[in-house]
This record gives sequence, structure tokens and C-alpha cells, in this order.
Amino acid sequence: MNIVFFGSGRFAVKSLEALVSAGHNIALVVTQPDKPKGRRLNSLPTEVKIKARELALSIYQPQNPNSQEAVDYLQKFPADVFMVIAYGHILKNPLLGLPKLYPLNVHASLLPKYRGAAPISWAIINGEKETGISVIKMNELIDAGDMLLQKKLAIEQDDTAQTLEEKLAILAARATLEAIETIGKGSMKFIGQEVGQEASFAPKLEKNHGLINWNNDALNIVNQIRGLIPWPGAFTYYKGKLVKIWSARVSENKEAAKAARILSISKKGLVIGCAKGALEIRELQLQGGKRLSTEAFLAGHKLVVGDKLG
Repeated sequence: MNIVFFGSGRFAVKSLEALVSAGHNIALVVTQPDKPKGRRLNSLPTEVKIKARELALSIYQPQNPNSQEAVDYLQKFPADVFMVIAYGHILKNPLLGLPKLYPLNVHASLLPKYRGAAPISWAIINGEKETGISVIKMNELIDAGDMLLQKKLAIEQDDTAQTLEEKLAILAARATLEAIETIGKGSMKFIGQEVGQEASFAPKLEKNHGLINWNNDALNIVNQIRGLIPWPGAFTYYKGKLVKIWSARVSENKEAAKAARILSISKKGLVIGCAKGALEIRELQLQGGKRLSTEAFLAGHKLVVGDKLG
């Protein structure tokens, strides 16, 4: 099957590899332009572009894939299917009308839950026990097209957004191949998404999403920490300096709630009071310093029981 593959982020790489390994013809890989990154702002390619080069695939990097220039260019690459995974642009008509069969999107949630840019992070932040992959026929609305298939995956207690993304990327590759095989056999059946209370939105992450509110329950804060790894990371302040928290769990400390106060200090963990329960910090990073275990951090920093964070 002839496929034009749209993707940019690391999440899409395994699906591209799977399609090539299965013998499908990738007529073109469309990915975002190289962007300046890092302290030196060097112009770097997307993860998908790096992989496409390794696979010796043709690459196209339009600033706006919906522009007339881009549509005219893409018409030169006849495709049965557009496969869109973690691309970073919303595709519009007439672009969506170019493939002979369907424009498909692989999304990292069980739609209609968590439509939008950051479904993996928000599923963890909101304490979901299950997520998955949805393959849909694209329309001009965000993640609202008819569904071809879904695959479910349990969210483990120790999953972060980073580890869950890795698991879902593998599942997405399997779903991608199954979707193409189903279409090739002509046995596809598209089902409209349910709307109403089931539909929810997963907005793009911003740095301010990382600020910890110690008036929340301890479990909610743990989920926030897990859901924001690797970026933007959950953080608080201690004596005016930003402290990023990389790992924490709900503490067994039963002391009466003293939100944002240090309740106890030991090599095993630093216990902070919350509105309900307490948080045991296992790994943290002071502004300008290295990411450290609590034991290593306390060896170089003097904290006092009763001090306040935030």
C-alpha cells in the first residue's frame, strides 16, 4: 500500500519503522521543519526525520502543510492512505481529500477521552487507570473523526508520562499495521465517536502546569509529578529557589495535615504535608543543581522540620 507518513515526535518513530518493515511503500515522509533547540539554539531535525534518513525515505518539511504550495507538492505523491502520528499540525481540506482511500490518525488515548496535544500526560495527572490507542479517519475537527480501531493499555502505578509514551508507541505501531491490513482486506468498519460526557480535552502542556499546589491531596500531587516527566516537570520553591521533584509517593505519615510544611526528614525520604495526606519525596533537584536522591540531596543541603515550601 502507498502511504504518505506525517510525523514529527519520537512517538511516531516505531510506527514508521513498522510500516517499512512490513513492506509498505512510504512514498513520502512529511515532518516539521528543523528547529533551534538547546542552550546554543542549534537547528535540529525531528525524531522522525532522523529515522526517515536512516531508512533512506524521501522527506518534506513544509512550514504549513495546508498551504496551496504544500498541497500542490503532495499531489505529486499518489497515496492510498495518509498516516498521521504525532505530527504537530492540524490538517485541513483540501489536504485531507488527497489520499485515494483515507487520511488516518493514530492518537494516544481512548477517544473521545483526551482529545488534543497531551493525552498521555493528562491521563496520568487525572489518575486514570487505563488508556490506549485510537485509529481514526481524520476530519477537520481535533481528534473527532470516526474510529477504525482501539487498543487498551493499563496505566501502572509507577508509570510516568515518559515510560507510558514508550509503551504506547509500541502499541501504536501494532495498531498502525492492523489498520492498514484491515483497509487492505476491505474489512474496515468506522464507528462514530460518542459525544457528551465521555469527550474530554488534553491541552498542550505549559510550564505553569508544573507548579505544585500543596493544598491538593497527596495522591493528586503524585499523579502531577508522574504526568509531567520529562517536561515541564513538577516544581515548588524552598527559600526562594525552585525545586523540581522527580519522584515521590504518598507517605504513610499520619500527622495532621500541615500543607506545604516539612513534616519529617530522613535518608529514605523528605515528607511534606498536603491538604489530605503527605508526600514522601524520593528524588529532587534544586535550581542550578543536579537531579539527586533525597539521601544525596540532604547530604549537601540543610533542611529543617517545620519549614514551608511553595
